[in-house]
Amino acid sequence: MGGQIVLGLGGTVDYELAWDAQVMSRLAGQHRLTSADLSLTAPIVDERSLLSVILAFLEAGEGGERFVSSSALVEEFAAHFEYETTLGGTGVRAGLVLDRLGIGSVQHLVSIDETVRRLLPASMSVVSSATEETLDPHLIVQFPAGARVTLLDRDLVSPAANRLILANDPPNRLMALAPGLRTALAEAQILLVSGFNTMQDPALLRSRVSELRAAMEELPPDALVFYEDAGFYERSFSDSVREGLLDRIDVYSLNEDELQEYLGRRVELRAPEQVVAALREAQRLIPATTLVVHTRFWAIALGRDAGRFAGALRGAVEAAATRYRLGDRYDAADLAATSALPRHAGGAGVVEAVASALPDSVGVAAFDLDTPTPTTIGLGDTFVGGFLAALARERSAIG
Repeated sequence: MGGQIVLGLGGTVDYELAWDAQVMSRLAGQHRLTSADLSLTAPIVDERSLLSVILAFLEAGEGGERFVSSSALVEEFAAHFEYETTLGGTGVRAGLVLDRLGIGSVQHLVSIDETVRRLLPASMSVVSSATEETLDPHLIVQFPAGARVTLLDRDLVSPAANRLILANDPPNRLMALAPGLRTALAEAQILLVSGFNTMQDPALLRSRVSELRAAMEELPPDALVFYEDAGFYERSFSDSVREGLLDRIDVYSLNEDELQEYLGRRVELRAPEQVVAALREAQRLIPATTLVVHTRFWAIALGRDAGRFAGALRGAVEAAATRYRLGDRYDAADLAATSALPRHAGGAGVVEAVASALPDSVGVAAFDLDTPTPTTIGLGDTFVGGFLAALARERSAIG
């Protein structure tokens, strides 16, 4: 099968901080933070509240996305650290995976500037709704397992590696669709939909979902639609997306943080009984044709068509593990090297238990990786890119 891969809906410019416990501890001291000041949900209106949220996530070992009051606050906080400027957004990072595997794509963007033009690979063509040049960077904070930060009353120690995304991005909140999207979709074999999670106006969100659904009428009948949930700033907004698009989505994907947000409880991801119960409940909450859940220990597809995606799951897990090991600097040979690494025993046990309890499922255990400098940002996006790359190759072989 021919056709192009269209990736949307928005991209970002990211400031990826180099983790520095000394700087974090110094800032915590300057703001006189104690344990009582930490909050996962407090409004982020200044440097003190930004730091209190970051350290609350560190203490929990959890990841997520949070809204900040201004892009200026992102710039000011980033200035305390060394950081790398990269491109982000699920569609863009998925496209970077495809590029490394020699597969081109079409990226739908809602904002653009010289940084984006400089960093986008030549294999990625662009349709954009931007009417002016803007820069609203996303702050990316990654912390390793065992990261230690000193507060006034005690030390915090992270139980796991994870990442936090903090941003105020008006173009992605508006999510205007480009006039050229319909033309791109008419030639698409695969469409990735993601990015609605950053919107904050419920009426505008419903309007954008309706606009996208109308544009999707241009898709060829055999095109596959992949939806990545991502961390909604307002979780209830995800209902509007499902109401408008679920019947057009072939694969609905989410990560472990999003799974637990939907369930309203934590799940021990290495406990087979808990995982089986969680996946059953997730299927009731999200009655997708195929539901994919990807975590640090395993990735599992559920639904009557799940078996079609066994190869795509393998490619997705290999891509995410390679990024975890090597960051942005990897190629096809590195992916092949990852595939030879040992699998996580606990993850393999969960996959086996789920296959027994839920017949319409297929799963892949994650790799058992140990690296002193893991890359934790963009793993879900890279998972998506690996999944789509495997699908594109399978479809090309068939076609």
